[in-house]
Amino acid sequence: MSEPRLVVRRATAADHEAVGAVTVAAYAEFVNGPDDHYVALLRDAARRDREAELWVAERAGEVLGTVTLALEGSPWREIGEPGEGEFRMLAVAPGARRQGVGEALSQLVLDRFRDLGAHAIVLSSLAEMTAAHRIYERLGFRRIPERDWSPVLGVDLVAFRLEL
Repeated sequence: MSEPRLVVRRATAADHEAVGAVTVAAYAEFVNGPDDHYVALLRDAARRDREAELWVAERAGEVLGTVTLALEGSPWREIGEPGEGEFRMLAVAPGARRQGVGEALSQLVLDRFRDLGAHAIVLSSLAEMTAAHRIYERLGFRRIPERDWSPVLGVDLVAFRLEL
């Protein structure tokens, strides 16, 4: 019997708890323990759903991954300029890695921003997130060091951009 297919869709309120848990688990190795202020932002899927577009990848009703699309005007935008799409918090549950979840969410990002008429897509990522960087580079994203930045001391973010 074949494995149930992966479905990518907009999140609903019923997904918020699972999305928060998946995001926190995916970022666990990159935060400074459970008291890191960023953990609360990672967990707060309801806020991301209100202030941006929250998407999930699920299989057989289980949320395996998520991504937040920060459209123009969203407070979740960090480095996006007019005409550029931006996404945040691409997260795959640790147990679902290497199953195409990150690729499916990345494809959703590309398709959605093309549909919206963006001319490019940008993102910021921790320098240590090299596995994610490999996915982005396979999709055609290129580093744009002139937009690298640091939201707080000791957190260095590197920027990527894809022309559409």
